[in-house]
Amino acid sequence: MSPRISVARIFSRLNIGGPSIHVILVSATLDPSRFQSTLIVGQEGPTEGNMFELAARYGVRPVRIPSLGREISVWNDLWTTMVLWRWMRKARPHVVHTHTSKAGFSGRLAARLAGVPVIVHTFHGHVFDGYFGPVLTRMFILLERLLGRLSDAIITISGRLKDELVRRKIAPADKICVIELGLDLDAFLAVKGRSGVLRAQIGIDSETPLVGIVGRLVPIKDHRTFLQAAARVREKHPRVRFAIIGDGELRSALQAFAAEAGIEAQVYFAGWQKDLAPIYADLDLVVISSRNEGTPVSIIEGFASGRPAVATRVGGIPDLVQEGKNGLLVPPGDPVALAQGIIRIIEDPEMARLFGGRGREEIRARYGVQRLASDLGRLYCDLLARKGIRLQETGKSVDGMA
Repeated sequence: MSPRISVARIFSRLNIGGPSIHVILVSATLDPSRFQSTLIVGQEGPTEGNMFELAARYGVRPVRIPSLGREISVWNDLWTTMVLWRWMRKARPHVVHTHTSKAGFSGRLAARLAGVPVIVHTFHGHVFDGYFGPVLTRMFILLERLLGRLSDAIITISGRLKDELVRRKIAPADKICVIELGLDLDAFLAVKGRSGVLRAQIGIDSETPLVGIVGRLVPIKDHRTFLQAAARVREKHPRVRFAIIGDGELRSALQAFAAEAGIEAQVYFAGWQKDLAPIYADLDLVVISSRNEGTPVSIIEGFASGRPAVATRVGGIPDLVQEGKNGLLVPPGDPVALAQGIIRIIEDPEMARLFGGRGREEIRARYGVQRLASDLGRLYCDLLARKGIRLQETGKSVDGMA
């Protein structure tokens, strides 16, 4: 029997969101007869929530390093690098795979210093647009170029994101491969009709149009534009209701803005919901208003539930939402266009049904978690083989890698 490949997966914090779901599922579904996985995470913020309950449900027990987190601090980041280096020198993983920029800095630097054979980093999105000013953004781009040289492979979750990284010279195209998200979608694919769960919370019947947005309440998600669009939709369709599912640092400000806009009665702040399949079942439409995105899990889950989408044309969203086929795309920061997209779908139930059905069929074949685990396992074996380390059979090469 071949020895198992030891993989250390490093992630900045297990806050509620798509990347957290991703690292949990990958850690849980890599073949345990071939891989030994360790998930290392930092500290989430006080308003972010966490997904340790989901990790426990899948049998994943993360190693926690409190100094690894969201905030930028030179001394704290260097301390985190030293802590990770010590752990790697003791554990001797064959592969270190980092996710998100903060973990990518400390994790990749520590792995190189510790002599880890294979270093991989995944971009779930990037911080080059919409997060920082021009000087800090330029600094991050230069840092990512340096870290790209320390990496044996870089993964993106969409083709558009790969193209953007190549354009920004983060790494050459032959070092970047596209491995799309994989999720446990069975509960969403099983959705048939209304569940009544969310509608009961709001106090509306099954015939009232309900538009939802799912995600963290943080600036990059631009819920303010969503609320501005909601106000415009209400002018034409006063019966429509809007649900904001999620929580975060901007909740109070967004609630105040809804009140100022006169739509407090039409907007329901649902907070985090543990079981999302019944929530999507009660929606007529899923919206994304973000200024920047990777591949949003909420759209994947919405499509799997048979719900159409209206989303901003940013990041990897156009790889997922195909204009006029399974949803509509609008410019970011444009509440008029967003409102028009929402109105088009709620006024045309047949179009909504067609969009939702097409989205579901594509998601069913494209975003399964076993496909993701297989792609990653093959990549790890390929990269180790290039270093002369053959613990497992490599199989077919992953798309995008030579």
